Parts: sequence; C-alpha cells; structure tokens
Amino acid sequence: MTKKQKALAAVEALEKKYPEAICSLEYSDPLQLLIATRLSAQCTDARVNLVTPALFEKYKSVEDFAAADIADVEKLVHSCGFFRAKARDIVNMCREIIERFDSKVPDNLDDLVSLPGVGRKTANLIMGDVYGKPAVVCDTHLIRITNLLGLVNTKDPKKVETELRKILPPEKSNDFCHRAVLHGRDTCVSGRPKCGECCMKEFCTYGLKNSR
Repeated sequence: MTKKQKALAAVEALEKKYPEAICSLEYSDPLQLLIATRLSAQCTDARVNLVTPALFEKYKSVEDFAAADIADVEKLVHSCGFFRAKARDIVNMCREIIERFDSKVPDNLDDLVSLPGVGRKTANLIMGDVYGKPAVVCDTHLIRITNLLGLVNTKDPKKVETELRKILPPEKSNDFCHRAVLHGRDTCVSGRPKCGECCMKEFCTYGLKNSR
C-alpha cells in the first residue's frame, strides 16, 4: 500500500466513524475563530469555549478589539494561560487587520501568518473552515496519528503539513484534520491508543506492529 493509498483509506475510515467533521471551537464569524484559535494555544478548546462568550459579548467587532485596553482583555482571557501574550496579540492582530486588510480577516497563508500570534496551524484552520480552501491543520493529534499510521515520519509541524499535502485529497484534507482530532481524543489517545477499537487498525503501521 502506497502512502497515497493509505491516506485515502484513512480518509474513508474516519469519514465513516466521524460523519460530522467540525471544529470544536465555537464561533460565529472569521474574526471570532481567529481569536479563539489564538486562545487555544496550550489550552483546551473546552476552556476557550467557556471564556469566549463574555469576550465576544464585550468586543463585537474588529474595531472594538483594536480599541480595547489590553489589560481588560487580559482579565477576560486569564484562565486560558499565557494571557498577557494572548491579549496583546489579539488586540494587535485586530489593529493590523484594520490597517492592512480593510478590516477583513485574510484568506491566504502568507497574509495570515504575518499577523501577530498567528502561526501556520491557525492560518490553515482559517483557510479551511472559513474560506473552504485546502488546508492541513497540524495539531498534536494529527501529528501523532499520521506518524503512527506511517503517513509521515517527522514531528515537525511544517514538515508534516508539507508531506500530507502531497498525499491527501485536497478537498478532503481539512475535514481529515478535524476527524483526526476527534479520533485522537476518542480512540488513538496519546500514550494509550486503543488499537483493538481503531477503525484504521488494518493498515496502521503501529497498529499492525502492535498486534503481532
């Protein structure tokens, strides 16, 4: 089985197990997703979803955030960890979105990663979920699972993204990443994967090795 064949098999297996491929962060517009994703760094999505309702109630637009007192944003996002850096990035990214992008969240990787606090993972999430473009969101679950499957052999997020773009169907890549997260939380748990219950055990390199 080639890597492309295995990738397609993984896409199909996860589609069957997790028909709904949805981002677990709650948002109602592109800016909210951008901010929620920045808050999710080294923090659970569940925690972010507890914090953002009050944040988005107080600051309703990119202009509101750009004019915000960073200290006030810090108080609202305190429980997400690294709150000072996150609050600073949120306010500064909104100022740049207004100044450089006519108040609209950019739709391409180069512009997105030029914003304060925005890395490739966040940029890919925005491109895929908001703008419907092919995207590979390299979170820890995706990196771990694709290594176990034998699709990649690196822990470097950018290298994983590059390798997966070569073998995943572009129109399926974004949803595959969401499903990998669900699978990582449900079955392929870090340090204690439930290989016997896995929908990909028939072709997973780690699973096959583990069953011998």
